Amino acid sequence: MNRQEQTKIQHYTGFDYMELVAEGSELSFLLDCYASFGWEMDDYSVSYRDYSHRSGAVPGRTKETLQLKRDRKVLNKTELVRLQRNLEACLQEVHRLELRKTSKATALALIIGFLGGVCTLGAVLAITSTPSHMVWGILLAVPAFIGIALPYPIYRRVASDERAQVEPLIAQKYDEIHAICQRADKLSYSTKADSI
Repeated sequence: MNRQEQTKIQHYTGFDYMELVAEGSELSFLLDCYASFGWEMDDYSVSYRDYSHRSGAVPGRTKETLQLKRDRKVLNKTELVRLQRNLEACLQEVHRLELRKTSKATALALIIGFLGGVCTLGAVLAITSTPSHMVWGILLAVPAFIGIALPYPIYRRVASDERAQVEPLIAQKYDEIHAICQRADKLSYSTKADSI
């Protein structure tokens, strides 16, 4: 074995690899979080993919895929893995809370709009039938107009109420995420300094 091969063997570092898929708006935040666990971006790993075929994805929105790597022999790996699972659970909870801001308002507005459409159909059928049932048509037209006019104002009202309830919970989750990242940072980087 020549000297050059010995040098290559001495400087070899084994890595663990992980794929991170995220929207561009949250990518920097996630990279900062995972960096505290010792993960670093692998060069030439960014790719853009359309994930609209997956359930729950917004159509036409592309996400970035990054490859991350970390030294396999990182100290306190068990504790870092446990903290990383906590981080990922908190991130999922934040996404769930973000969806909660508008999901109730959307469902309520759709139900009211659907009932307004049904009443409109009933009113039209009552008036155009033979013999004509004008009284039923008028009685059904009133809730039809209400059902057509109310969904957007109700959506805005319910969404603002939900937003007011959910924002403090999201802020608490972000505080928890930052605390997890600080603990992971102390574990992963203090051990590197000790081993040098």
